[in-house]
Amino acid sequence: MTNLFSSFDPMSATFSLQLNWMAMFLFLCVFFPLYWTSFSKSSIMYTELTSYITKEFIPLFKSYKNIIFFNVLFMFILINNIFGLMPYTFTSTAHIAMTLSMAFTIWVMFMLYGWINNTNHMFAHLVPLGTPIVLMPFMVLIETISNIIRPITLSVRLAANLTAGHLLLILLGESMVNSKILIIITVTMAQFALMTLEAAVAVIQAYVFATLSTLYASEV
Repeated sequence: MTNLFSSFDPMSATFSLQLNWMAMFLFLCVFFPLYWTSFSKSSIMYTELTSYITKEFIPLFKSYKNIIFFNVLFMFILINNIFGLMPYTFTSTAHIAMTLSMAFTIWVMFMLYGWINNTNHMFAHLVPLGTPIVLMPFMVLIETISNIIRPITLSVRLAANLTAGHLLLILLGESMVNSKILIIITVTMAQFALMTLEAAVAVIQAYVFATLSTLYASEV
């Protein structure tokens, strides 16, 4: 089991430091230099993605400047997810420590803003419209609990989906050791199919995380 989870170990052999966390900043060295190239594939892809995300999120906000944060959040998670699919790379977004830190920071930020600037509006969200007076205390309790667990569900969803896919790839790879050529070919084809699925999961999970964060922020 130690070997199975070795790819998720943030500890580096160099000076026994957790240098693998620096992998989350690799996109700064690769993505942005290509972005400034005139009519590069990276710049076109970035423009198309941000335009699509902006169109999806703009109905929830009054201005475009509020969308910038969620565009950056989506691209950060997406690029880290994609980098994590490459061999011998560390997937930071598959760690609950990373995802929970992001989700909790975003949740606290918007909760503080909402309760300080829109106190009455935040109280109104605790009791759905048309709730009988008898059920109001229970609804307040339920809404409070559902609000508190939002960062937990956000972080666990992202980390669990990425971890599950990576473990399947590792298990398939280990099954090819000392196997016959027919088994190796079959498992290799299965790995290619699973890699395609994992690439789709990387995009979907980044979109889900950013979309749910936007929905939670729009309630403030």
